[in-house]
Amino acid sequence: MNAVIHTDHLDVGYEDKTVIRDVEIHALKGQTICLIGPNGAGKSTILRTLSGLLAPVQGTVYIGKTDIHHVKPDDLARRMSVVLTEKLNVHMTTAYEIVSMGRMPYTGFFGHLSKEDHAIIRDCMRTVGAEDLAQRDYVSLSDGEKQKVLIARALAQQPSLIILDEPTSHLDIKHKIEVVRILDRLSGKDGLTVILALHDVDIAVKCCQIVMMVKNGRVVAQGRPEDIITDDTIGRLYEIEGACYNSVLGSLEICNERPPEVFVAAGAGTGTPVFRLLSRMGFGVATGILYENDVDYAVAHSQKLTVISEKSFTPVSSKQEAAAGEYLAKARFVVDSGFPVGEYNQVNLRLLHKAALAGIRIFSFRSAADIARLFDGSRSVTSVASAAQLQEAIAGLSACRLETDFAQGKV
Repeated sequence: MNAVIHTDHLDVGYEDKTVIRDVEIHALKGQTICLIGPNGAGKSTILRTLSGLLAPVQGTVYIGKTDIHHVKPDDLARRMSVVLTEKLNVHMTTAYEIVSMGRMPYTGFFGHLSKEDHAIIRDCMRTVGAEDLAQRDYVSLSDGEKQKVLIARALAQQPSLIILDEPTSHLDIKHKIEVVRILDRLSGKDGLTVILALHDVDIAVKCCQIVMMVKNGRVVAQGRPEDIITDDTIGRLYEIEGACYNSVLGSLEICNERPPEVFVAAGAGTGTPVFRLLSRMGFGVATGILYENDVDYAVAHSQKLTVISEKSFTPVSSKQEAAAGEYLAKARFVVDSGFPVGEYNQVNLRLLHKAALAGIRIFSFRSAADIARLFDGSRSVTSVASAAQLQEAIAGLSACRLETDFAQGKV
């Protein structure tokens, strides 16, 4: 299949200074290729070279089968559009007028817009959901609205390829999703080829067919995200310290390697918000017994908590039950996350019941009725209905402990 754009032994940089060597891109119709990597890695330099704004230090960029530097500017503008990070310095210009600039390759010297041009402009604004912005002053728009207008302008060129540099930067989550969905729809439905740079790794994983990892003057990995993106590769790419990327969930978790002093009985995702709350409060956390296919296991593992786990779909071994019991016995307090109970995790209820009988303080996200039924009305178990209530209860417990230590002369 013929490539929309491809490179041949391409080195990119400025004048004679090479920034990235051996950039190999072979972009097909309808394909989305994403460049990720730390700031200053050279992603923008690659995009500027692909778009013809920078001359290659070495090698060639081909648009179709033609060297991009042998294509006339108007012809190139009909085949490729570019959305860079520079802000437009325009005043007293409507969003509609900005989008109409995309028709310049077709309007000739005088720039007269025909009925067909106006129809294309309106259709492009409708495509990106910006039709209601048409008569608004461009400078009065939010960053997300401006980005949609700029994409509409790029589409007005009717290209087969669009190159974007950080199109989701400075956008709130709503506008990030809108921009990504627009690009995904254009590539999937209309066959537009998209090459872009992103800082949002989770978006890159979910919307791009090909990911290129750029670092230290080279493309360190390239391929389908499922093949090349792992917890370790992202950590190395961005030299992340104190946090771990979880490639299964697409999330970054702050590490908590404090010695465990609190035990969380969790499962089925109910423990995740508790882990994060306790970590923010400064507690070391142990949790279990979790199956290795449980979302709580994935999050706890990424946070580097102490995790007592069991292989998926197997009964909990006596060894792991004993290990969890030891952490429970040493805990300052225990949190029962209200996890659902099935055939294989009954052991967690049994451990909680033993802890309650031993008088260990337990905060449970179950109802008062369930607590009375499961823990025989033990006074050491307190029902909490929200994270705020849990935080307040823990603060109260800590205050009581401080008063006791003071009375005993420990502080």
